[in-house]
Formats: sequence, structure tokens, C-alpha cells
Amino acid sequence: LCINENENCEFIATNLDAVTHLTDAQEWAGNGSMVGAIKGCTGVEPTVVGKPSPLMIDYLVDKLGVERSSICMVGDRLDTDVLFGTNNGLQSVLVLSGVTSEEKLLSEENKITPDYYCDSIVDFFAK
Repeated sequence: LCINENENCEFIATNLDAVTHLTDAQEWAGNGSMVGAIKGCTGVEPTVVGKPSPLMIDYLVDKLGVERSSICMVGDRLDTDVLFGTNNGLQSVLVLSGVTSEEKLLSEENKITPDYYCDSIVDFFAK
């Protein structure tokens, strides 16, 4: 209603995740479902501020003065975390302890490839 009735109202979305996981066994409709519904009834494209949008990394690179090549994105989702790294000139590490399984990562259908992957974030720490 606000978007339709206020000319200068900006539609901001945190992410376009199709699904979210409440538990390992439960996959629910993600934020992208609601974003799609609002976009459908208003005809307005959202400004996406979360991954894989470049908004966050553009700000950090500018604010901190770091080179993108010295940043590594670590996450458990191919379609947000790894894509964020790939699309924004960062290195990426996929951890298999969350959403993405090794089977999905290595499947022929997958077109998103991290620079590295490991079983868990624990693998980063020396034993």
C-alpha cells in the first residue's frame, strides 16, 4: 500500500532468497517469496541491500580502503554467499556445514563455483 500510494517510497529488500532453513530438516519459503509478491502487485523493482547485491562490499571497500582481491567471502549458500564473492571480485569459500551439500556443489546442474570449499568453518583453525 505504501509503495502504491507514495510516489517517493523506496522498496528495499534484504535479500531474494527463494528458501530459508529453520532447521536442517525444514525448508520454508524465503524472503524472495514476499519480495516477489510485492513486486508483482506494485510493479516496482526492489533495491536489494543484502547478498549477492554489491551494496555492502562497495561500502566496505570504500570505507576501509581495502582491495577486493584481499577479501574472502565465507558462507554456506552457493546462490548468495559464493555468488556475492564471485560477482564482486572476492575470493570465496563454501562451507558444507549449512545449506549447500557437497552433492549439490559437485552436481552438473550447479553453475556457481567457489574458489575453495571445506566441511566446516572449524577447518580454518589449526588443531
